[in-house]
Formats: sequence, C-alpha cells, structure tokens
Amino acid sequence: MASVREHLEASLNDPAFREEWEAQEVEREVIGSIVEARLAAGLSQKELAERCGMKASNLCRLENGNGNPSVATLAKIARGLGKRLRISFV
Repeated sequence: MASVREHLEASLNDPAFREEWEAQEVEREVIGSIVEARLAAGLSQKELAERCGMKASNLCRLENGNGNPSVATLAKIARGLGKRLRISFV
C-alpha cells in the first residue's frame, strides 16, 4: 500500500490535480499554522475551542480543511492561543 506522500506525489503528475493542490496552498498554510500553534501551546482542540468560544467540532472541521474561516474567526483563534493575527501580502 502506498503512503500518503507517495500517493500525493503520483497525483501531482495530473495537471488538474496539481492546479487544485496549488490553489489550496494558502488554506493548508493557515491550517498548519493553527495546528502547530495549538500543539506548541499544549492544547487539545476542545481546550482551544473553549478559549475561543466556539464548538470543538467547528475547530476540528477547520483543522481538517473542511471549513473556510472568516478573518474574525481566525482572530478568535489567535486570541485563544494568546497570539495576534497578522495577515501579510508577500
């Protein structure tokens, strides 16, 4: 059985898949930043959700890539992590 990475590498040979994968890069970066900061803070999804005043299922959905958080939601998550949200164009 192929690993996830091997499957992804093979799928990236398909131009349509590659285009969609690249289009979702920002979303993956945001999700990765949330998960990384939550883990670094030693928080479970439930604990962070409580700090943010949101349902744990909603945070779980965001972390799994099945949501499209607003800037306001991202700011709540940042505050729940004891951080500030910064958005920049580079």
